[in-house]
Amino acid sequence: MLLHNGHLLLGTALPLPNRGLQFGDGFFETLIFADGRLRYAAEHLARMQQAATALYLMLPAALATAEALETTLAQLAGANHLPAARLRLQLWRSGGGRYLPETDATDWLATAAPFVPDETSIACADFALDTQALPSPLSFCKGPQAWLYVRAARERQQRGLDEIILCDAAGHVAEAGAAAIFWVKDGVLFTPSLATGCVSGVRRAVLLRAARAAGVACREGLFGREELLAAEAVFTANVAAVRMVRQIGKTAFIDEPKFVELCSKQFFESYK
Repeated sequence: MLLHNGHLLLGTALPLPNRGLQFGDGFFETLIFADGRLRYAAEHLARMQQAATALYLMLPAALATAEALETTLAQLAGANHLPAARLRLQLWRSGGGRYLPETDATDWLATAAPFVPDETSIACADFALDTQALPSPLSFCKGPQAWLYVRAARERQQRGLDEIILCDAAGHVAEAGAAAIFWVKDGVLFTPSLATGCVSGVRRAVLLRAARAAGVACREGLFGREELLAAEAVFTANVAAVRMVRQIGKTAFIDEPKFVELCSKQFFESYK
């Protein structure tokens, strides 16, 4: 079943004109519903509000507060009989027009699929050769630059990698193919700055906040490949999972049990 503008449908033919299809005039969110709750609802709402502001859109009432967002999407998970669901929420500008839109109102569509957690370690990662992160006023949100991640995923598959790491044009590490990237060196937690063009990940924000609350030193910045490769431990994080990276190219890193030994219990709990 689908949830289109608040109505449960077995299927739908989206009306035209559709500015999401024509101009990519919108954005999307990937969310997890599990244990009767929408994971990180407040953080998702904050990014949605920022994206809507950047695109001159108005969020519909059904999605405009954390409570409304959770209630609305819980309806979809329940209708699909999914105790754990991976949800995709697509939002786009209503109406027609050419480049100049006719309205700031928003249409939306939510779909659900079963969610099966996968926190297994990433055996083999490497840096992308064909695709670079592209900083822009909209690179923090999901959707406007999705083609970039499609290209990266194709390269990952063609090279037989388990994960791919994007850098910006200046060679600064930006993010993994579908997740934020973090590393630990001398007890400090590092992650690339949003200035690299990486997505402002919900799990990224949660992890940084939790680590700082636990007294862990955190650095967001512009880091070269060599700084990542000099790390003791590397992991990726998105709303679905946190996953250790065992190797980037020919450089190996410690595994999760050794990471737990290296870090304090409080640090490890914030990481998880």
